[in-house]
Amino acid sequence: MPALLMTLWHGYRDASLILRVSLALVLGVAVGLLGGPSVAEWLAPLGELLMRLLKFIILPIVLFTLMSGLNQGTTGRLGRIGRKVFLYYLATSALAIAVGLAVATLLSPGEGMSLEDAASVSVPENPGILSVLLGIVPTNIVGAFADQDLLGIIFTALVFGLAVARLRRSDTQAALGERLYGLIEALNAMTLKVMGGILHYVPVGVFAIVAGTVAEQGVATLLSLGDMVLVLYVALGVQLLVYLGLLRGFGVPLVSFFREARTPMATAFATQSSSGTLPLTLDAARRLGLSRGLYGFSLPLGATLNMDGAAIRIAISAVFAANVVGAPLDWTSMLQIVAVGTLISVGTAGVPGAGIVMIATVFAQVGLPIEAVALLTAIDALVGMGCTALNVTGDLVGSALIGRSEGERIATPEPVSSDAAPCPEGP
Repeated sequence: MPALLMTLWHGYRDASLILRVSLALVLGVAVGLLGGPSVAEWLAPLGELLMRLLKFIILPIVLFTLMSGLNQGTTGRLGRIGRKVFLYYLATSALAIAVGLAVATLLSPGEGMSLEDAASVSVPENPGILSVLLGIVPTNIVGAFADQDLLGIIFTALVFGLAVARLRRSDTQAALGERLYGLIEALNAMTLKVMGGILHYVPVGVFAIVAGTVAEQGVATLLSLGDMVLVLYVALGVQLLVYLGLLRGFGVPLVSFFREARTPMATAFATQSSSGTLPLTLDAARRLGLSRGLYGFSLPLGATLNMDGAAIRIAISAVFAANVVGAPLDWTSMLQIVAVGTLISVGTAGVPGAGIVMIATVFAQVGLPIEAVALLTAIDALVGMGCTALNVTGDLVGSALIGRSEGERIATPEPVSSDAAPCPEGP
């Protein structure tokens, strides 16, 4: 029996991670449909364990990756990358909303429905962009780390990473700076070793989360609002084609990119958490050969601020609500949705239930009924899966494009067996 268990373990360990995650997705859907709600209850602890492990590694992997990356470039390059990252996030968010509006206008989800059976919905308050920007600077570093405030962690890593870089260039404290940098590099390598172990559990957690989500949603929910779900996934597909065009235009090898991106994409689809998937996204960027100074900054920031999938959801939800009340959107309203939705996607960063906040805020701006949000909450999980996967994809695409614009070379695909456990070396 021990020999058989070891054989099974080695077969599992040596298989491609994406193969294991893909099988977990398929098995999760099948078990969820056949098992029903009782399955969700039994498997919930396994899914919760995955989310805890991913959140457990977020803080060290973001902190040490960014601090290490800052010491491998110049301050001028960091500023240039920062401008490109913000420009990319704003541009693709606006484009995603436009894509969503175009697809939804063409396919008209929600026609023939009414709000008679819609329940009331509690919408968290939108804190606004100014509050989010001020919140970047934590009042307490320990509190920012304890709350897993990504913006606060990024700010902390930037400040102390730049301080180490200044020490290394100092005439009197260069030796001290080098010792600190060596310690950061060692901590970064240690974190990647821990990450390699967590990767082995990812398929198990994905299976549990998908099975639970499918069991709780059921077929009835999908059939009742199936047109809305279908239209949204069509729009997500169109946005993905836009990404393909951008990648080809910048000379990014599509095979290499999607070979590494598919694992975080699949995990984001299952977990519905951009920040929870962040460790896998960072690992994918490392495998692509991007510099730590780039992806250590762009990906944690994107997991908080860049929400192309959520932007598409805003647009389609607006058209859906307008069709439900029998008042199709005009061109002025559509332009207003693009402008407001782009800003709102930044202004709701880090807020629990951010998707509902964004939709409700846009509805209020263009005069759509807030009650329509209650209809959309019924398919929140089904919609959130695809949107989160696109969010993560957009972050990786942006990092790859900016890397190419900085003259970085995208790595060729690694051997399949290396998917199982990343090594600490990287640019």
